[in-house]
Amino acid sequence: MTIDHETRFAVHPDAAAAMGTEDLRRHFLIQDLFQPGRIRLTYTYYDRMIVGGAVPGADPLPLETIRPNGTARFLERRELVVVHVGGGAAEIRAGKESHALQPRDMLYVGMGQEVTFRSADAGDPARLYLLSAPAHRTLPTRHLPHAAAKRMDLGARATANERSIFQYTTTIETCQIVVGMTQLAEGSVWNTMPAHVHDRRMEAYLYFDLPPEARVFHMMGAPDETRHIVMANEEAVVSPPWSIHSGCGTSAYAFVWAMAGDNVDYTDMDPAPLKDMR
Repeated sequence: MTIDHETRFAVHPDAAAAMGTEDLRRHFLIQDLFQPGRIRLTYTYYDRMIVGGAVPGADPLPLETIRPNGTARFLERRELVVVHVGGGAAEIRAGKESHALQPRDMLYVGMGQEVTFRSADAGDPARLYLLSAPAHRTLPTRHLPHAAAKRMDLGARATANERSIFQYTTTIETCQIVVGMTQLAEGSVWNTMPAHVHDRRMEAYLYFDLPPEARVFHMMGAPDETRHIVMANEEAVVSPPWSIHSGCGTSAYAFVWAMAGDNVDYTDMDPAPLKDMR
């Protein structure tokens, strides 16, 4: 098989508060997502979200099921979002349809489809970020070019958080998965600050477009018991519903954010005011 997987169990906030650096990284950080010719998946116990990466070559790379799914096909009871985060063009076949993705495009694939990935240029293989959550019905497969995403410009240069948010799934119907992308402006380094939590859904971040020597200090933990994880380019982090999710980089960067849980309303969140954070 050309697919690898691991499982991450849910962590109580009291347990996270007692963790050192290595334990925090082992439970929440996802590394080495993008390996040539392979699909790498992390099955989480946070709303059963799967976080993964695929780097196909010229030959089709099938998305095969994994044991934690407990199903004969990967999308038998799931939906899938694919975000192109680097490399050349990709061709994704979902059922009988084929879709060409350019960098920063998104593809939503409904429950029940068979999926394969292929790079249009084997010399510059596509790096595809995969996000999957349980689904209760089949919805149409939709290709959303980056330019068609709903854009929101937030923050300011004076507070080093000038950024553009691109909401992908708000323009299409999904069962529960919510996905978008944030791009920091040149000279800005802070994201999602002031922070918030949302008890009704988990979240995952993939940081990318970082220079090799740059790092993001990802902030997590309960608002009154914060921790951080130092992250490099194209690494992902799982954020439990009780945790803040924010970050500060040593340069500008982009990140894909993805949520799954009870509520698909983007604005459903509880603020964590800076004066109350510890």
